[in-house]
Amino acid sequence: MIENMEYTYKYPRPAVTADSVVISKESEPKVLLVQRGNEPYKGCWAFPGGFMNMDETTEQCAIRELEEETGLKVSSLQQIGAYSKVDRDPRGRTVTVAYLARVDAPVAVVAQDDAAKAKWFPLSALPPLAFDHEEIMRDAVLLAKIS
Repeated sequence: MIENMEYTYKYPRPAVTADSVVISKESEPKVLLVQRGNEPYKGCWAFPGGFMNMDETTEQCAIRELEEETGLKVSSLQQIGAYSKVDRDPRGRTVTVAYLARVDAPVAVVAQDDAAKAKWFPLSALPPLAFDHEEIMRDAVLLAKIS
């Protein structure tokens, strides 16, 4: 494990986040969203996610953030993709890696950490999403092979 190693780089480095798109396997699938409790996009709906710690992978970050924000525990995720548009996060240069988790049906969730609310939404009736999460949602639906 790398500890207390200091580096000086010529180039700036982006922040890395991870997001979890949790979709139910029902005939009318639902997706788990959290209402953001903090800026940016305070009050808007988004996927559970957050900043990666230095001692974890993006997958570990996605699993941790999902549990911290909703109480939902998952053990495996499938990578949807990396999203790196320059202006995707108003806080600064941020790259996210999004993951897909499938559950048989919605389970009880409780908003925790920096999430104001956690709620399951039908894919057919999604609220407007924060950041570039609409693009991530489209890619997740394709990956999950939901028509």
